Amino acid sequence: MKILINSKISQEHVEKIISGFPAVEVVQTENPQEAEKFVRDADVLITWWSNFQVAFLDSPRLRWVHALSAGVDGFLLPSILEGKVLLTNSRGIHGIPISEHVFALMLAFSRGLNHFARHQEQRKWQRVTLTELRGKTLGIVGMGSIGSEIARLGAAFGMRVMAVKRSPGPAPEGVNRVVGTEGMEMVLKESDYLVLAVPLTPETRGMIGAAQLEQMKPTAVLINIARGEVVQEEQLVAALQQGVIAGAGLDVFETEPLPADSPLWQLENCIITPHCAALSPQYMTRAIDLFCRNLDAFLQGEPMPTLVDPGRGY
Repeated sequence: MKILINSKISQEHVEKIISGFPAVEVVQTENPQEAEKFVRDADVLITWWSNFQVAFLDSPRLRWVHALSAGVDGFLLPSILEGKVLLTNSRGIHGIPISEHVFALMLAFSRGLNHFARHQEQRKWQRVTLTELRGKTLGIVGMGSIGSEIARLGAAFGMRVMAVKRSPGPAPEGVNRVVGTEGMEMVLKESDYLVLAVPLTPETRGMIGAAQLEQMKPTAVLINIARGEVVQEEQLVAALQQGVIAGAGLDVFETEPLPADSPLWQLENCIITPHCAALSPQYMTRAIDLFCRNLDAFLQGEPMPTLVDPGRGY
């Protein structure tokens, strides 16, 4: 079996695959154009969605693509949708860094850090109104591994946690109430902080628009660490400009990099980070460990831990 890794990866991580599976051959390149040559005789491809090329799926030998990301919207092409090529993702490894990033954004708003950063640039000594997270309502849309970790931290901060889940069941650790999508309006109305943690699917694309933003409290803050297309960006800009909601912490956008002429850059009630919420020195170690678990299952003919259902999009 030949595995092609189209990503920057340390020799230590390559050796981890080889030592665990001595019969496999591993080839690595960061260059997508070079990868297009190597993929012709590869059985397995490990890559990022940003490196993924449609031409990769023309390989006659390719049986499996492993996404180094959790989101797989960029991989859902005919060969994968039709089941000719298996797709796994790296879900389950993002909870720690992304949940910490979410709370960094929430604390920045509650403790005025977005204002103080601007005041520091202006050498201006000026206080602003500050709040606490304790006692506030945290709404989480999407309760996968990321949403669950955000909920756990929310409970630790003394927040009331509500969650929207496609198939609601018993409330997991830290969650006061779980509702289905029919309960979305209630969560919108009651949340002081609304965190989007859903995959991008036909059902979630554009799910937050003008109508949903108007249902939120004027003091509420929207946090998006899902995909930019989950939010109707033009409507969000208008809501922030008009004070429909108090603020937004955004790590993802409809167009990335965020264009220099986007009005979001100029809004004092918007904190922008460059799609980096998942970044961590431990990311690739966790990703390769997860890939090896999938590889072991694949070779044993057992269910793969993070096999994606192309029809559902996750």
